[in-house]
Amino acid sequence: MEKFVTISGCSGGGKSTLLAELRRRGHAIVEEPGRRIAVEELQRDGRALPWVDAVAFARRAIAMSLADRAAAAANGAALWVFFDRGLIDAAAALQHLTREPAIETFGTRYGYNRCVFVTPPWPEIFVTDEERRHSLTEAIAEYECLVKVYPTLGYEVCLLPKVTSTTGPTASSRH
Repeated sequence: MEKFVTISGCSGGGKSTLLAELRRRGHAIVEEPGRRIAVEELQRDGRALPWVDAVAFARRAIAMSLADRAAAAANGAALWVFFDRGLIDAAAALQHLTREPAIETFGTRYGYNRCVFVTPPWPEIFVTDEERRHSLTEAIAEYECLVKVYPTLGYEVCLLPKVTSTTGPTASSRH
């Protein structure tokens, strides 16, 4: 799946802002599974949240990522699709929590473009909110794990530079 591009990295590093710009420019994007799960679970007072039941959250993120890949493939392999995180991020989280071989199980079976774009930690723009409650320290630890995991699966980690924009207050400090 050479045209399936993953944008991963540190929470609060500008991934969502970058993906919103890609969408604005007409590219197909897939929203971050974790955010979608958190919104759904909060609406129904569910437990599959990283601060309540992290294992259930990671398993749900894997299932959602697999469904996202299938939907993207069904919509036409000729299109470039940009994923806000995805399967490998979810598998890394599950493996970290349970020591199950999730990275190898899912990471070798379901491929993406060899170059994974990664946002580095950017403390100046990191914020928490209702769906993102973890600290910057936790976000950096997750980032450090991911930049080690992707190369073990044959991916090239392509760090995105920190840049500013003059298009508005939200985008002004993000990628």
